[in-house]
Amino acid sequence: MSIYQRILVPIDGSETAQRGLEEAIRLARVDGGTLRLFHVIDDLSFALAMDAYAGQPGDWLNTMREAGARLLNEAKATAAAAGVKAEGVLHESVNARLADAVATEAANWSADLIVLGTHGRRGMGRLLLGSGAESVLRSAPIPVLVVRSHAAAQKQKKASAEPTTHVSIATGALKIE
Repeated sequence: MSIYQRILVPIDGSETAQRGLEEAIRLARVDGGTLRLFHVIDDLSFALAMDAYAGQPGDWLNTMREAGARLLNEAKATAAAAGVKAEGVLHESVNARLADAVATEAANWSADLIVLGTHGRRGMGRLLLGSGAESVLRSAPIPVLVVRSHAAAQKQKKASAEPTTHVSIATGALKIE
């Protein structure tokens, strides 16, 4: 029996979240684990969904609930097709950060592992857009498996394959390889 029987999988409909779901399904299939699919409607996602000309806030909130339920149902169907037990939780949080909601859900459900996707942003992109995965890593009370997007993985693979120039300074002499 694996130590990862209860796997929490935050999903948001992105390609990176899908990659996280795929990896969680692979882990659960090995040892008969159970997935808890977790979608959060928070104040940031609510603010991004609305603009100055939007309709009534209640309409947007209902639309977001419906979209979240659809995401959860699709993810449950994906897990079921792979023979993995999964349940979905739609969480609404107005005053909590996404990472805190994930950490609280992990603790309350007694999860063994959190599996989530990341864009793998670095530099200015990470600075401007933040890193949800990094926030979860900092807040999580349990191990976290972070899965990179296909694009980020390919970019890293390409960068690793390119020849590099090494500069080392030994005993005051400059050596370029």
